[in-house]
Amino acid sequence: MHEHYDVVIAGGAVVGSAAAYFLAASADFDGSVLVVEKDPGYQRAATTLSAASIRHQFSTPENIRLSQFGSAFIQHLGDYLAVDGEVPDVGFHEAGYLFLASPAGRAVLEHNHRVQRELGAAVTLLEPPALAARFPWLAVDDLAAGSLGLAGEGWFDAYSLLRALRRKAQALGVHYVADEVVGLQREARAIRRVRLASGAQVGCGRLINAAGASGSTALAALAGIDLPVHSRKRCVFYFRCHDGLPGCPLVVDPSGAYFRPEGPGFIAGIAPPAAADPDCSDFDVDHALFDEVLWPLLARRVPAFEALKVHNAWAGHYDVNVFDHNVILGPHPDLDNLLFANGFSGHGLQQAPAVGRALAELVAYGAYRSLDLRALGWERVLANRPLRELNVV
Repeated sequence: MHEHYDVVIAGGAVVGSAAAYFLAASADFDGSVLVVEKDPGYQRAATTLSAASIRHQFSTPENIRLSQFGSAFIQHLGDYLAVDGEVPDVGFHEAGYLFLASPAGRAVLEHNHRVQRELGAAVTLLEPPALAARFPWLAVDDLAAGSLGLAGEGWFDAYSLLRALRRKAQALGVHYVADEVVGLQREARAIRRVRLASGAQVGCGRLINAAGASGSTALAALAGIDLPVHSRKRCVFYFRCHDGLPGCPLVVDPSGAYFRPEGPGFIAGIAPPAAADPDCSDFDVDHALFDEVLWPLLARRVPAFEALKVHNAWAGHYDVNVFDHNVILGPHPDLDNLLFANGFSGHGLQQAPAVGRALAELVAYGAYRSLDLRALGWERVLANRPLRELNVV
């Protein structure tokens, strides 16, 4: 490890590693990059504990565009992340998302559908009879419509994507260290040095905050900035049932519950009620959430799920932007060389390729080149103009 790097990235999971890769791969950036990751095995990273899915069905144009690039990146992974001729395989199951709407939610579904179609998303609206014909295992009696993704949506192996990004970044000269940024030396409008938990001090030209749910807010506070990002626990349950569900996509119920196939079974989850969703750092599974809330919803939507058996469960964390559930991306007006990529609210994995590319563009050019993501910057937060994302799962 050197005494100075042009860019230091705090957080080496999928967002930090994507930024590292795009920086190292850029023809217009020839600087040095250090990635600081406190959990190099990624056992507690949101990346590896997520439901590992990607969709274009958002309500915010920026989120749609971010994930559209994410799909293209995954579909052409060999063009980006091959090392010594070895092309990584992330096992992309392009089976789509199915958002279901009750009569009360139909207008929102239709509005979102129009926005998605205008931006080129391959989605179709299905009336209840069409839903029943396509998915005969689905209860549709209380539904008004469903929106199905036909291309570019599905799920994949999150750890394999992370490992491929990291391996390629390292092959391009990025240095990784198992450590944590615990102190900052700020001078006027810039961060000059970072102090690591090991005691090492490293100078930096730029610092990128990609520390995720466990560290992003603390890192921002070291710079004197209040980041409205909170760590919220989300549990994922793996179960099996006797009946198969042919053609099953990732289904999002009007209640907010979701499920999708996973190997010979299924995974499912739901956000706890707001009153039972405090800031949290533990990894204890809330089994009562499944028994009392999730299972009845699953059995109502899919009668075959009345007889199921939970085989495994785990908990991870969303880095929830409580301001508007969208990522806060780019520099803070008070600091010239600290870039943020925080508050994805559960969408970080699928948006990491586009966000990594955007961060690299900010470093190399001082502006976005591929996608105009200025609407996701700090200005909306400081001006109290939330950019609401309605499709949060």
